Amino acid sequence: MNEAKVQTAQDQVPGPPQMLNPSAAISVPTEPHPLHHVFIGPNGLRAGWRLLIYIALWRLFAFVLGYLVLPRGTLEIWQDMAGETKQMVAAILPALVMAVIERRPFGAYGLPGRQAFGKLFWAGMLWGIATITVLVFAIGGFGDFSLGTVALHGVRVLKFAIFWGGYFTVVGFFEEFLLRGYSQFTLATGIGFWPTAVLLSIVFAALHTGNPGETFIGLVAVAAIGLFFCLTLHRTGTLWFAVGFHASFDWGESYLYSVRDSGTTITGHLLNSTFHGSHWITGGTVGPEGSLLVYVVIAAAWFVFHRRYPKVNWRAE
Repeated sequence: MNEAKVQTAQDQVPGPPQMLNPSAAISVPTEPHPLHHVFIGPNGLRAGWRLLIYIALWRLFAFVLGYLVLPRGTLEIWQDMAGETKQMVAAILPALVMAVIERRPFGAYGLPGRQAFGKLFWAGMLWGIATITVLVFAIGGFGDFSLGTVALHGVRVLKFAIFWGGYFTVVGFFEEFLLRGYSQFTLATGIGFWPTAVLLSIVFAALHTGNPGETFIGLVAVAAIGLFFCLTLHRTGTLWFAVGFHASFDWGESYLYSVRDSGTTITGHLLNSTFHGSHWITGGTVGPEGSLLVYVVIAAAWFVFHRRYPKVNWRAE
């Protein structure tokens, strides 16, 4: 009995402490590679690198789609339509890839499907046609614009109106999404919305330098219009208003009033209209976008839109 008690007591005597594995007890933080901070920021891959990936994919898709050839004998205007459609697809496809990589919905880049061709799109259409109408008739108010005679007759009026409506809608999608869709969203997460808007509006103007007859005044006007489109994105939260505005403004300028659009004219315009007078007022070889009056009209559109849509709805998710 006594021996059992002694044994129990010995079992309860604590032994010497066990030594722990020094490597397990001490956690030494490892420094990231020096290039880590170049590529990775607080929110993952930095905005600039994501934008470069998008641009590289855009050029790749544009190159591949460029090899899709229309059948021989296709009219030039249908070739133009096919070319713009390829550019639009080439701008959108990389964003779909980036949406998967970034684990974001595609709609975050400015074209949410639930608003497709909805109220904002048609409001933009109305604003666009109203704006080009005010600009053209302001030039006419100085006696420098004449509507002339009707160039189309019969069913051709409707056929060309529908064709160019579709064409300029594609142009609106392409240019707005390329410069104010994925690019605006991504770069804004790095440097802010309005610095990005200014930078991409300058790029927007630079893309028009190859147009025939383009002038410095016209290029500045393109940048100013680009900034207005950025305002509509900032206030509505989507590109649908800007796409509608862009499409109807170009349609009204090129087809309805049949004047130069950034120095170019189209086949199948409605009127034989003419400009005559000072290039400062008419825009000369550029068309209405090269007129000094375009700045007054854009400023007025900016003010009215600011009052009509005072709430900011854009956000980077």
